[in-house]
Amino acid sequence: MSRDRAEVLRGHLRALYGDAGGEALADTLVAEATAFRRAHPHPAVPPARRLSATDAFLISYPDQVRVPGEAPLATLHRLLRGPLAGAVSGVHVLPFQPSSSDDGFAVIDYRTVDPQFGDWHDIEALASDHRLMVDAVINHVSASSDTLRRYLAGDPAVAGFFREIAPDADLGSVVRPRATPLATAFEGADGARHRLWTTFSADQVDLDYATPAVLLEAARVLLGYLAHGVQVLRLDAVTYLWKELGTSCTSLPQTHRLVKALRALLEIAAPWAVLLTETNVPHDENVGYFGDGSDEAQLVYNFALPPLLLHCAAVEDASSLRSWAGGLATPSRETAFFNFLASHDGVGLRALEGLVEGPAVARLAELALARGGRVSTRSTARGERPYELNVSYFDALTPPDEPVATSVRRFATVHAAMLALAGVPAVYVHSLLGSRGAPDEVARTGRARSINREKLGYQGLVAELADAGGRRARVLASLTQLLRVRRQQPAFDPFGDQQVLPAEGGVFALRREGAGQTLWCAHNLSSRPGRLRHRELRGPARDLIGGREVALAGELELAPWQTLWLEPR
Repeated sequence: MSRDRAEVLRGHLRALYGDAGGEALADTLVAEATAFRRAHPHPAVPPARRLSATDAFLISYPDQVRVPGEAPLATLHRLLRGPLAGAVSGVHVLPFQPSSSDDGFAVIDYRTVDPQFGDWHDIEALASDHRLMVDAVINHVSASSDTLRRYLAGDPAVAGFFREIAPDADLGSVVRPRATPLATAFEGADGARHRLWTTFSADQVDLDYATPAVLLEAARVLLGYLAHGVQVLRLDAVTYLWKELGTSCTSLPQTHRLVKALRALLEIAAPWAVLLTETNVPHDENVGYFGDGSDEAQLVYNFALPPLLLHCAAVEDASSLRSWAGGLATPSRETAFFNFLASHDGVGLRALEGLVEGPAVARLAELALARGGRVSTRSTARGERPYELNVSYFDALTPPDEPVATSVRRFATVHAAMLALAGVPAVYVHSLLGSRGAPDEVARTGRARSINREKLGYQGLVAELADAGGRRARVLASLTQLLRVRRQQPAFDPFGDQQVLPAEGGVFALRREGAGQTLWCAHNLSSRPGRLRHRELRGPARDLIGGREVALAGELELAPWQTLWLEPR
């Protein structure tokens, strides 16, 4: 165990809970972390090698594909070893615990696998051949949880676990991610009325991390996941962990302290583990979760990327992407962006603040609606504002009545631009499978996000993928080829060097370097021919995607929606 890390942990806990409370909590956590490390030996991994160019994640629900009579987690494993074999190295399994709403994000019991999905053996099987990421939904618990029941019954063991809000409390400065009420009333066993903080919904009751026992419980839950083979912990909704009236209650200094405390704990207990923060906020605020590059999250979601690439493809002009990507940086060689385009949620719009003008955001909302999607809003001082596009990413990119070949080409090129960026890539299962939106699911659940959360029958899916000319098969083949080529190139190291190249129009081009390899990655995000000129683009090169030799003479010609990844000889 690192004595220094133990002292770092103590320092964070004293800052959060005072000398006496912080020391007491630190004594317990250091002892439990040390015992965990002894019980779970693991080869030492240098910080900059915890992630590599071979890493790419699939994002999937535990019951994304189904076979009658089979545990869905086992079916997901079958999908990964079958039609998706070789596409990804890791899998982010969305909440698999018993829950009461929000498709798993209202957790009833953190320590149990919902029997309808499988059991811990199924989780461990996934972890046996894929790097496993799971959600730590520790901002809130389900209103049906035993913890809330005990709190309302007056159990002293959970006193202070939830934040009470006085009826006259001024909540005007609190940043809201939803349009639902911030306070929800619950009746105690004695008939008393408790107004509790509920950031996301009345069924998701926020925990109060001002109480040391809450952090202790959360830490034990995280160590429990690591004991079952988990390697990456995704801290869900971490932005909202700490509340102080009179502030925005987002990304407060105490919130960063909490993440840093968890990082220090993991450095003692499981130095091979990786923390990923899910903070859907403006870009400058988002990157703050890297800390100084050694003390907070190793991975941070690149939330600006999905709406920015969608915007560039819609206007067929990559200038805003070039400008933004040219300023991308992380504070150290052990931190990286988690790059993605679609997920179980919609396409968040807050990260575009300061990157594109307001009318561009409005046009994206109009585009989503025109292509069968929905638009979710949040409450602000100026009223309701678009917060998220709820639409299949394939649909968002695809004009009506377009030939499948053109749609797939565009879809693949937009993903190639994401895959070429420095960081660790992730692809949502519905994107990898070329899914369209599911408006029937929205009608069934009444929730806009359901449009991109349809469950699939395994046998029907396999049959669709067998149709080589069909949309699903074409998308899977295109994205799988990109993923396979990517993981074979050392220059795609998540911590490798990246240079955005000057270009015009729809062309977005990067120079990537790492482990002695140089790559030129050019993407034409336009239906018009594109050109990239650079004095170093000379001599023989290998087209890694097309598998051909090319001779460079100072410029590249790109066809509409074409990707070229070139390795100079």
